[in-house]
Amino acid sequence: MTSPPRRRPPQRRRRPASTRTKQNRALAVVCVLAVGGLVAVMASGMGSDPTVSAANAEATASPATRTPATDPAPAADATQAANQSPAAPGASGVSVAAVGDTVMGTPEFGLPPAGGSTLFNAVKPLLKGDVVFGNLESALATGPSAKCGSSSGGSCYAFASPPSYARNLKNAGFTVMGTANNHSNDWGPAGIRSTVRALDSVGILHSGRPGEIAVQVLPNGTKVAVVAVAPYEWSQNALDIPGTQRLVRKAAGMAPIVIANMHVGAEGTSYRNVPQGAETYLGEPRGETRRLARGMVDAGADLVIGNGPHVMRGMEFRNGRLIAYSLGNFLGYKVFGTSSYAGQSGVLKVNLAPDGRFTSGTLAPVRLSGDGIPSPGGSSIGDVAALSRADFGKSAARLSNSGAITPP
Repeated sequence: MTSPPRRRPPQRRRRPASTRTKQNRALAVVCVLAVGGLVAVMASGMGSDPTVSAANAEATASPATRTPATDPAPAADATQAANQSPAAPGASGVSVAAVGDTVMGTPEFGLPPAGGSTLFNAVKPLLKGDVVFGNLESALATGPSAKCGSSSGGSCYAFASPPSYARNLKNAGFTVMGTANNHSNDWGPAGIRSTVRALDSVGILHSGRPGEIAVQVLPNGTKVAVVAVAPYEWSQNALDIPGTQRLVRKAAGMAPIVIANMHVGAEGTSYRNVPQGAETYLGEPRGETRRLARGMVDAGADLVIGNGPHVMRGMEFRNGRLIAYSLGNFLGYKVFGTSSYAGQSGVLKVNLAPDGRFTSGTLAPVRLSGDGIPSPGGSSIGDVAALSRADFGKSAARLSNSGAITPP
């Protein structure tokens, strides 16, 4: 086992501009595609470690530069999420709203009525922030699955919602989706490409493919970089902690605030606690969860958002940065079990200072119906508070009865 990552001084300092300039030269080519509050940053000429944009040029072009033939019309209004912020960004920092695993239905188990347009209605008021993040644990694709064959005997689960459902994410307020998880590849490389096109078409940024960094630019010019990882070859591989740390450092050179998402850990109500060491599930390696999360903070992440276990897990602070180890299921229309702890969820609301330091946060409790549709309520605040104390002791986040989060 390698030695644990070195601790940084509590007051972290960003690299000087001269260092960032050298790093930018190493990127070879950086193209910024601007659109009223959101941009995609694409760096090329980096061999096998590309930084890929999360939105295409046509979907993110300003109205003045779009051509009628390629204009996706009002669907690509990329200023929507930024304008939903409860407070103006800038000197007050950046507000983030984050949720866990999200599947909007799949033909195998049933699609929701009205094209899924009402799935987020009850929780939409909670999805407010400069950055609104969720984990998209399915493809947005059509056609036969590349994962399950006729011999699977019902033991294979492949998730894909129609590409048009990207509109539901946009209308709910999401600005960035993580695509690093075990179901993003259920329709194979073609399904991943379809997912990317669908998100691009509505102006939602995404991160999760190898080397991919999403950069959201707020109306005041503040940049927020997002990196998403999972223990799979089609994603930024969470099993490669040094490689993941390098990607986080690269993101820190692109933006003063970095959010990292990790889809790791064993699944189910028996795995609510975060273990020491590596996790496995059904014989599959699922990452060294603690070392990964802390290593990403040490590399420059200002907020770490976890999902994957399908249950809520505890939270801790490291060097003044919050790590939420799992936000559980957020929406799983007829695909997730919702009994017991699997039906408890939440919306993590965090305010970060301009340098990325945690300034305040809350956990808004959410519960899932039998069909996996979220609504406010439930017992997740008390559950997460107890898990945090049990798993992390002195470094545990403290949660009040109202869900307010404070450092130890």
